[in-house]
Amino acid sequence: MSDAVSPTFADVEAAAVRLKGKVKHTPLLESRLLNKWMGQRILFKAECFQTIGAFKVRGATNFLTKLAERNALPQRIVANSSGNHAQAVAYAASQMGIPCCIYSTATISPVKAAATEYYGAELSLYPTRPEADEAVQKAALEPGTVWIPPFNHPDIIAGQGTACLEALQDAGAVDAVFTPCGGGGLLSGTLITTNALQPDAKVIGAEPLNANDAARSLQSGKIETLTSAPNTLADGAATPSVGPYTFPLLQQLDDFYEVDEVQIAYWTQWLQHLLKVHVEPTSAMSMAAVAAWALEAKPQSTALVILSGGNISQQSMMKLWEKDYLLQPPMLTET
Repeated sequence: MSDAVSPTFADVEAAAVRLKGKVKHTPLLESRLLNKWMGQRILFKAECFQTIGAFKVRGATNFLTKLAERNALPQRIVANSSGNHAQAVAYAASQMGIPCCIYSTATISPVKAAATEYYGAELSLYPTRPEADEAVQKAALEPGTVWIPPFNHPDIIAGQGTACLEALQDAGAVDAVFTPCGGGGLLSGTLITTNALQPDAKVIGAEPLNANDAARSLQSGKIETLTSAPNTLADGAATPSVGPYTFPLLQQLDDFYEVDEVQIAYWTQWLQHLLKVHVEPTSAMSMAAVAAWALEAKPQSTALVILSGGNISQQSMMKLWEKDYLLQPPMLTET
């Protein structure tokens, strides 16, 4: 991909026009109690209320709508995903009336797998993510087939960036924007949008310590790949590696955090309790980075947190609530 052209803010703006009326304009939420505890104002872009329950529908819909504009819709769509992208592509394909097959692993979240099939997609499962990725690459070579990648494509990145675009237009001035990182599509789109609209605001990412390929890539200066399937509550960020499109953008971030499983569970419980919404662990993970930022930022600064989704399986919920972390309030300042 030496000839890869990075998406621009103009691409995000064009995506926003395409998506109008096709995806939901999700709300901003906040908790006065959390603000008091943090000593800062924390705004949450609630993509858990999005169609299919996650931001991923933005990228998939932008990808297909752009093809439709060029009269280039395929006969068949394929995609590889651990869950939310699978649902997004299945939904977008169903809206266009195009057959779709999703390639994933046997460890895919049952609730995400069921939703993917509900939207009419065929689900093809493999023992490991590399095997699923290899299978989708072969399927993409079949005539009349288009592969919609989960993050490593300019149209996907631009579509995901519309979540931040909406949020910044609604929120006004902010001091920092926080986004979880799997393959980096949402974080890349967020970086492009924030740099264009509010260049003085910091853009900060977070990923699971148990799936820290992005952090290791940023440290080494080259794309690093996980050697085995990660064991993390944040299944939406269990991507083996970032991509040639997302990595150069991630290198422009102001900061990046690795979050352990205790912190992921802790913040998922607290956000569900304080915001009264169903957020998945991948979404809540960013709050560990917010807490670190809040200790150093000027008091009463404003943070924007992109809550990426709200799809959680029963198995994950059981693991998430093995210990009650609500007995330990996240107080960073004196009350």
